Amino acid sequence: MSHTATTIPRNDSPAGKCDYCDHPFPTTDRLVLHKGLEHPQQLDDSEVEAFHEARSNETDELRTLRLKALGALVLLYFGLLFMYAIFA
Repeated sequence: MSHTATTIPRNDSPAGKCDYCDHPFPTTDRLVLHKGLEHPQQLDDSEVEAFHEARSNETDELRTLRLKALGALVLLYFGLLFMYAIFA
């Protein structure tokens, strides 16, 4: 998998760098997810547990985002439908 070049502005300090590939990450959650996905064989038990917890949290956040997006689309659809029915 190829990586894109990542730079962090000087006034923003990164949450950490990967111990294995020196890739900088803005949050510790992103660092934990990277280590679990890109370097799974090199993790100890506490890092594996942190990865599973971060992945579970990420999954929950994505599910919530998808439900909110679906709700917004449904409201937009019916809003436009009612406006068409009223003004047309």
